[in-house]
Amino acid sequence: MKKIFLSIVLISLFSINSHKAIAQKEWRMGISAIPGVATNGGYGFVFGSDVRLQKGIANNMSFIFTTGITEFFKKGTVAGMGYIPVKPGVKYFFDKNVYAGGEVGIGFGLVKGSGRSFIWSPTIGLSFKTVDISIKYEDASDFKFVKDYTNNNYCKQFALRIAYGFTLE
Repeated sequence: MKKIFLSIVLISLFSINSHKAIAQKEWRMGISAIPGVATNGGYGFVFGSDVRLQKGIANNMSFIFTTGITEFFKKGTVAGMGYIPVKPGVKYFFDKNVYAGGEVGIGFGLVKGSGRSFIWSPTIGLSFKTVDISIKYEDASDFKFVKDYTNNNYCKQFALRIAYGFTLE
């Protein structure tokens, strides 16, 4: 089911991108720090950093592509878990600075034997010329390491994304 959902979202994104005659804008890049908290008892603090590319594709809408690193720090006897997310998505601006967004993609586990996981991540935020601040929820539920060794069955988090953004020329 997750593969079907991901396929539909990606096809939609590429369809939207092929009709991008409205509101062409420059490419932007953002570099962020992302402190968060895990939503399960197995992990405590979460910290990540990412690089995001953004391009306007229609009035009030931008295509985004994000990658980086996310680390779930161990709590008690539970081993830490890290992954590299690769997520395309969209941001919809309700007005000049307020937006909601969503990304779906894949996470590549950094712990031996963890494999890959489907990832989805809704976001709400404020975006200004050089600063982007958002709150996101991220769910990466399919890592083998997590299921096999910690019995938590997931890496989920709420996080604050604080980014410095600039225009690419």
